[in-house]
Amino acid sequence: MLPSAPRHAPPSDRRSRPRALSGARWSPPPAAGVAVLVLLAGVVALLVLRTAVTAPTGSTPVPPSPVPAAATPSPGPPVGEPVPAPSGAASAPSAPATDGGAPAAGGSAPVVVHVVGQVVAPGLVRLPAGARVADAVEAAGGLTGDADTSRTNLARPLVDGEQVQVPRPGEELTTPPVSVPAAGATGGAGGGAAGAAAPGGVAASGPVSLTSATAADLDALPGIGPVLAERILQWREEHGGFTSVDELAEVAGIGDTLLERLRPLVTV
Repeated sequence: MLPSAPRHAPPSDRRSRPRALSGARWSPPPAAGVAVLVLLAGVVALLVLRTAVTAPTGSTPVPPSPVPAAATPSPGPPVGEPVPAPSGAASAPSAPATDGGAPAAGGSAPVVVHVVGQVVAPGLVRLPAGARVADAVEAAGGLTGDADTSRTNLARPLVDGEQVQVPRPGEELTTPPVSVPAAGATGGAGGGAAGAAAPGGVAASGPVSLTSATAADLDALPGIGPVLAERILQWREEHGGFTSVDELAEVAGIGDTLLERLRPLVTV
């Protein structure tokens, strides 16, 4: 047998490296490890955020609203029988009948009057039914400082369409007198109301007697209000009565113009 050649061991790496580095191992620097961890955390957070955004949101189903059942119509009365009249609040109230049998009106219409003279705002005013002259004066702004209320009956009820004049002292009244029918007076089909005043403010029975007239009788005369009526009665009591119509001029507030206007309407 041939002798085997001597085996040479491969050159060891230890021979190619310095003896000081023969036991050393390679390790990455700490900063690189931190950077890798931060990168991995960012990737994980991005994936979680993307999953949360793209995931379908759950919605609570809304139950359908119940449909109301159709009202079942009540059966009507048999054919040929009368329909019963509604009762309770559904029935319309019947209007009260007057003495003549006709139903009375449901309400009273307002009145419109023209206020002139010594008021703050002369003109048309609209007032409810039953208002008086004082209400019309107040609606026209009230009286001025030159108003003579002794010649205007502020307590008289208003009549629709009339003109209310508030004069100054000594001024002649140009508004025609308005006669107010007595309350409760009813007229027949062919006659007027009993006690209604005639044109010019004179009662149908004739001129007013200054000897026996009451405050209401004098107040009904044109240009005589409640104040002048009381003055006339006071003068009559102090002087024992009137002997002539001319003595009215001695009553404070009655001038020549008003005296001439009253002359055909009064007597002694």
